[in-house]
Amino acid sequence: MENSYSSIFQALRFSYLEDEIFRVEEQLQFVPDKKRAVFLANRMRVDYVYNTAALEGNPFTYPEVKTLIDGITVGGRKISDAEQVLNLNRAFTYLMDRVKHDTFTLDEKTACEIQGLVAREEALTWGVFRDGQVSIGGTSYRPPKAEILSNLFAQGKDALDQIQKPILKAFLTFLWGSLTQFFYDGNKRTSRFLANGVLLSAGFPPLTIFAKDQLQYNEMMTRFYDSQEATEALKWLFAYYHASNTGFGFDSPSKT
Repeated sequence: MENSYSSIFQALRFSYLEDEIFRVEEQLQFVPDKKRAVFLANRMRVDYVYNTAALEGNPFTYPEVKTLIDGITVGGRKISDAEQVLNLNRAFTYLMDRVKHDTFTLDEKTACEIQGLVAREEALTWGVFRDGQVSIGGTSYRPPKAEILSNLFAQGKDALDQIQKPILKAFLTFLWGSLTQFFYDGNKRTSRFLANGVLLSAGFPPLTIFAKDQLQYNEMMTRFYDSQEATEALKWLFAYYHASNTGFGFDSPSKT
């Protein structure tokens, strides 16, 4: 089956083999449970913040992240590293509040608000789309020009809103935001928060990329940037998500 260029590539600027992803989706039979998903996400706050910060090269250890989130300063660390952890915690609180009150929406305002929390005092600008060009280290891919970002977001949102399967929609949201680079910094972090908003709102557990898997995650993302073809990336995300969340009460009952 040929790549789905007609709809996905035009709106999200990448393609994937629909039949292969459909087969992977069929193996992931999670049952939505929003109460359980929100409970699990809240319990995983420190884990999520720690691993997300670690993927950015932040040296804070897990106990140090927990201490900082608990409101106690950690000595011997850079203020910028501490602020990055606190920014992630603020963004986590923002997302969980939206999910809890059923007010999470995948739109430009929400994306900007999350990035404004994630990258405050870290990016050149925060809370707004970038107004200049950016590059991504390790790849020859060049993100789109700043002047078309609002149109690209609107087109991408329309395409994503047509996808009825929340887990696929979440992963596509993450890849779309990471590829388009709407902001000067914090794009993957913001995109994972948006993806988790989609997942949690639909009653599915959050996606967390663990620091121990940073190398394979980075290699997968680099190949995605270079090719703008998401079949491998989506397969990786589905398998990773399945393995990370099996046993937490979302698995389908065994067929008899």
